[in-house]
Amino acid sequence: MDRLTSMAVFVKTADSGSFAAAALAFGISSQMAGKHVSTLEERVGARLINRTTRRQSLTEIGRIFYERCKALLADAEAAEAVAQELSASPRGRLRITAPVTFGACCLAPMIARYLQAHPEVRVELTLTDRFVDLIDEGYEAAIRLGPLADSSLIARPLMPYRLVVCASPGYLARHGTPDTPQALTGHDCMGFIFTSLPVASEWRFADARGEHAVPVSGRFQANDVKALLAAALNDGGVMLAPEVAVRDELAAGRLMRLLDGYEAPARPMHLVFPASRATPKLRTFIDQVVAEFGPHGV
Repeated sequence: MDRLTSMAVFVKTADSGSFAAAALAFGISSQMAGKHVSTLEERVGARLINRTTRRQSLTEIGRIFYERCKALLADAEAAEAVAQELSASPRGRLRITAPVTFGACCLAPMIARYLQAHPEVRVELTLTDRFVDLIDEGYEAAIRLGPLADSSLIARPLMPYRLVVCASPGYLARHGTPDTPQALTGHDCMGFIFTSLPVASEWRFADARGEHAVPVSGRFQANDVKALLAAALNDGGVMLAPEVAVRDELAAGRLMRLLDGYEAPARPMHLVFPASRATPKLRTFIDQVVAEFGPHGV
């Protein structure tokens, strides 16, 4: 006989107090229910249930065996539930958070493609540059920029978040084209306002000779890359911008990339998520994010 089935019959007999009730629950005869219990007793070499004409009760060994059987059956049910979930199709709500610029420029278009492939999933995307606690705030995954703090979250590395220096042809025609980082000191360099942080007073670059820290200043600052981009397109100054936010403008010639041979520091980027929430919808989302924005995209 199947041992787990015999244990389940034994537990039901103990809970209901009779073989008849256990037999009814499993769709078997009372004699078969009794046989399941007898088989267990033979295996353990001890009586588990005291039989009387009116009611069955557990022996001392039976009570200990009963608790272990209940735990084992619960684990078996949990294992089956996990297996069923793993094989299930993605469905339900998926809450994601990401930095504003990357989320708007890159992640949102990817999510549209993801939803086309998984029609039973709906996504809620929150764009914010602040640190989001996934567990406390109920999110299933986040895109994070910068070095990761130690945590219990699982992290998948993505392509670095690169910055480029650019300006409009009109601005460069009037003010000249800087060819070294030091030349930026004579230009109107627009600044990004981070939450609770001052605007950077210097920009950093690197080339074959090492790193260069250059003091910069400008008359326009904003806490939104789209605002800075709009100003740059209208000849407002030099912009240190995320590459993902200006690549179309660079390709169309509406902005010009500056300082060939110099690179602004790239920030590491990761997809993080709690191990306990690896549902089909999250696993398929993770797979698509890594496929489109993984380290191979460097």
